[in-house]
Amino acid sequence: MSDELTLVIDIGKSHAKLLMVDAQGAVLERFGRANASVPSPLGYPALDVQGLEDWMAQTLRGCVHTARCSRVITSTHGAALVALGGQGLAWDPVDYEFDGLALHPLLAKAFDAAADGFASTLSPDLPAGLNAARQLFQVQHLHPEVWRRTHCLLPYAQYWAWRLSGVAASEVSSLGCHTHLWRPQEGAFSALAQDQGWAALFAPLRSAWEVLGTVTPEIATAWGLPAHCQVHVGVHDSNACLARYLDASEVDASALTVVSSGTWTVLMAPGAPTASLQAERDMLANVDVLGRATPTARFMGGREFAHLLDGASPDAGTLDDVQALVDSATLAMPSFAEHGGPFMGRQGMILREGKPLPVALPHGQRAALAALYCAQTTAWLVERLWDGVALPRTVVLEGPLAQNALYLALLQALLPQARCLASHDAMEGTARGTWLLARWGDPAAAATTALAPVEAAPVRGLPAYHAQWIASAA
Repeated sequence: MSDELTLVIDIGKSHAKLLMVDAQGAVLERFGRANASVPSPLGYPALDVQGLEDWMAQTLRGCVHTARCSRVITSTHGAALVALGGQGLAWDPVDYEFDGLALHPLLAKAFDAAADGFASTLSPDLPAGLNAARQLFQVQHLHPEVWRRTHCLLPYAQYWAWRLSGVAASEVSSLGCHTHLWRPQEGAFSALAQDQGWAALFAPLRSAWEVLGTVTPEIATAWGLPAHCQVHVGVHDSNACLARYLDASEVDASALTVVSSGTWTVLMAPGAPTASLQAERDMLANVDVLGRATPTARFMGGREFAHLLDGASPDAGTLDDVQALVDSATLAMPSFAEHGGPFMGRQGMILREGKPLPVALPHGQRAALAALYCAQTTAWLVERLWDGVALPRTVVLEGPLAQNALYLALLQALLPQARCLASHDAMEGTARGTWLLARWGDPAAAATTALAPVEAAPVRGLPAYHAQWIASAA
């Protein structure tokens, strides 16, 4: 039907969105909400599933397009798992920024001893609960009476598919997202997941684009969705962004790096060698929607960009501001976020000629430094992912950073051997890829939107400046 609509539910760590998308891929309406954790009865911060559901139901009941929805599909951030009991949630899903094992060193040591090595899972050891297996270990061993309620485990995206359809499923892009639960090169659960009894609790594997069924009568009434609305399995958000390029004629996936930006800036390079991955640099193998290991690197770019802006407008910086930073040897040295990234555990600082900067920068230079720092980190990670591989490379930028002209121009200048392309899609890459998965196999849907080539910033002395940054940072 030409007038059918798809509801895309896009739940990121900091923001959640609802998008009504027509059969041609145009966004008819969008809604947004801040997303934050809530306290749980067990004493840890939990994902706000009830708050999100209340918001979604209320929003959709008031939306004129809801009655025309024939499909619904969800993408969510990774490192999030949900446990079902007899009547719904067995326990509140843990927020991955909570370090549940920090106060229990013996238990943390036991987890480390039980976990598979990096060579097996290609999942680095990450802080707090960013390895989702730590969340399961925490609840299982610290709250055994609650753990006994667990009948079924689901990745977060598939929780919403279950909530809508009543059918439980798991999906490989979420299971393979630095969880310590999956062996991406073998397509199987890790020894840890099997030994702890978790593998047997996970719902059956289904592909992200598959239809689980239609919405339940309860959801149809509460959300205003038609009874015939089909529910798809859903996907990990960064992998949704990548999915739209796996079968795109505009780019060669064997030499592609997709940079998906948001709270996290995630670089995925499906053709890069897994041998180049360095666990200590927060490099890992994600698993794409087809089940293939995908070399990945990441940093908390959204958080770091905001920290360096320190209240300045993100578009306040100019090339003159960048030139002033380079000429004065003013560098932002990592890192400005607490979790993950190639320089995790280091305290970020702004230096001028090797010494801490004693005064605050003007707004324009703050914005320029934020763009420059994120471009430098991105460029460094692209080079690490493709270490030792000499071939023409394409770097596609998605998300908020793809809208920052200064960041784009600086990244192209720092990667002179690569072709940088920016997606200026009205629908961000994660949502576009999620919509595409709901229409997987449709040639018309598979055509990507136009990608704009990026022109390099003409900044004098930038290569030497970047070399100094690398020598100090790396």
